[in-house]
Amino acid sequence: MLSNAMPLKTQREDLLARLDPHAVYDLAIVGGGATGLGVALDAAARGLKVVLVEANDFAKGTSSRSTKLVHGGVRYLAQGNIALVREALHERSTLLKNAPHIAQPLPFVVPSYKWWESAFYGIGLKMYDALAGSSGLGPTHFLSRQATLDCLPSVQPEHLRGGVQYWDGQFNDAKLALALARSAAVQGALLLNYMKAKQLQYTQAKVSGLHCEDVLSGQSYAIQARCVVNATGVWVDALREQDGTPEPIVAPSQGVHIVVDEHFMPGHTALMIPNTADGRVLFAVPWLGKVILGTTDTPRHDLAAEPLAFEDEIDFILSESARYLRVAPKRCDVKSIWVGLRPLVKPPKDDGENTKGLSREHTVLVSRSGLVTVTGGKWTTYRAMAADVLQKCADSGLLPANAPKSSRTDQLPLVGAESTQQGPRPLCEAQGWHSYGSEQAFVRTMPGHDVELGEGLSEAMVRFAARYEYAVHVEDALARRSRLLFLDARQAAELAPRVAQILEEETGLDPALDSFVHLAGQYLLPQA
Repeated sequence: MLSNAMPLKTQREDLLARLDPHAVYDLAIVGGGATGLGVALDAAARGLKVVLVEANDFAKGTSSRSTKLVHGGVRYLAQGNIALVREALHERSTLLKNAPHIAQPLPFVVPSYKWWESAFYGIGLKMYDALAGSSGLGPTHFLSRQATLDCLPSVQPEHLRGGVQYWDGQFNDAKLALALARSAAVQGALLLNYMKAKQLQYTQAKVSGLHCEDVLSGQSYAIQARCVVNATGVWVDALREQDGTPEPIVAPSQGVHIVVDEHFMPGHTALMIPNTADGRVLFAVPWLGKVILGTTDTPRHDLAAEPLAFEDEIDFILSESARYLRVAPKRCDVKSIWVGLRPLVKPPKDDGENTKGLSREHTVLVSRSGLVTVTGGKWTTYRAMAADVLQKCADSGLLPANAPKSSRTDQLPLVGAESTQQGPRPLCEAQGWHSYGSEQAFVRTMPGHDVELGEGLSEAMVRFAARYEYAVHVEDALARRSRLLFLDARQAAELAPRVAQILEEETGLDPALDSFVHLAGQYLLPQA
């Protein structure tokens, strides 16, 4: 089990000093999202020499913009993808066990407004339970009309006939990414955010490393590695093109989420609508003292670092919410709106690559030069994806012959995992000290621990983020170490100047205050 007695420091000068240009790493990973961080932890836990570089902050992109669900995928069950659902349900159980301060069970209710809906959805959800087996979080129940209203007092009562309650999980995605990064560091991996992989390095036509640039200083670095893994999410095709494979394999899809106050749906139960007016799935999920409404699924042809919601997506979420909530949120009620790009995989043409992925949801490719690319998948199965990547690396002869063949992360609690019998507080409640799990006591000893900045954020939390959680910029602290930007963008902008001052004291680096204030404006919904 990982020790939480004394967190590892993450001061940037110390990390850069460890980047040895003469060392040959077993694995160099490009991309600090869910997949890349999962690979880093798995590889480091096997004793491999690992370095990971991320051009921005960890989980800056898709990996911090999910619907916050740890789930098997009810819609995959409807598609008949039994193997994928079973794998995801097993991984759901493993994640909840290894990170109980970050991922927890959550009841969901599917309301029924037509006579056939409870039976139809209930049978499917009973199958969901059966596939989970011993990994189940709780049994599915058929609810009467009154029981449905007791679970979800805010649901639209008109024409309500009953409902079905089932169990899945929810989590704090950016916090999980940081826990993976810090857990990998405990295992010996070197992880660097704000380090851009500019070019692949070759030796005799085989990938042998990376040419990188420190985004903060402009200084160049060389990294030698036996194996390079391209885990850059929707951006994987850029590195593949450098490697001589111009055919894209990713078709991005955009998911929009809207956040409103908890009074629109109070309590600790989520709402799931399996078939909206246009055939999508809609969730209303209590999370950190607010309610998340979403998501959309819209094709996107560009790869913007900060994609914006389309007006029809906003209208869709608000109008569908009005159909199912007693009090309908309006544009003026939106506290924050964020957009994530999903890396949906399309089959590549026959270009000589080994194109057979180890799962039908994610794809692992090895090019002629030895570049390993992984994309697709979802947060819940990050650990299985990492194991698949390392299996593919080993099968291709890219890892040391004596490297352990199997993953060791299924029994590896992440940094901050609770070590006491007292369970963590629900993730539905407002963010605060409890989000640090077994590190809470240590964070409370930080200088300024009694200085509250507002919205559950303290000076101690910001200093802890700078010293032990790789935070450099205001956005790092207020979007991902704290989730305030995602919960209330206006409040985040108001707290930003004080957070910037603390970060500059801690790091001596420009905290990028102005760019954060501009970004916070993009998370606010223009009023009609």
